[in-house]
Amino acid sequence: MEERVDKFLYAMRIYKTRSIAADACKNGRVTMNGVQLKPSRTLQCGDVFSVRKNPITYTYRVLRLSANRLSAKLVPEYLEDLTTADQLELLELARLAGKQGRDRGTGRPTKKDRRDIETFFSDDYNPLFDDFDDDDE
Repeated sequence: MEERVDKFLYAMRIYKTRSIAADACKNGRVTMNGVQLKPSRTLQCGDVFSVRKNPITYTYRVLRLSANRLSAKLVPEYLEDLTTADQLELLELARLAGKQGRDRGTGRPTKKDRRDIETFFSDDYNPLFDDFDDDDE
């Protein structure tokens, strides 16, 4: 039994749509033994292929073939993940780098920043007289 690469990538939930899977093949992100795969190339059981999704390259072995999209629970029965530990470490580093956030004052203002700015530029705002009571008159 054989299955098209783009159809298989879609069925195994590696890509959300078949057209995105086909585009990935056309752009050279899907390889087997260092050779770029075309979307129409057929896969067989036991084939090992790589999918490059920045920042890492995933490596998979085909255990069984299916043309229909599977639930996420069934994917491990059809596909074995052979991705190396150093590639997974790159993914974790990228995840941690993304959590750094932005320094205060850089980028777009937050909602709180915007409210503070609006208050500052309003006509009735005067920071010099905020600390005094009006009852002293």
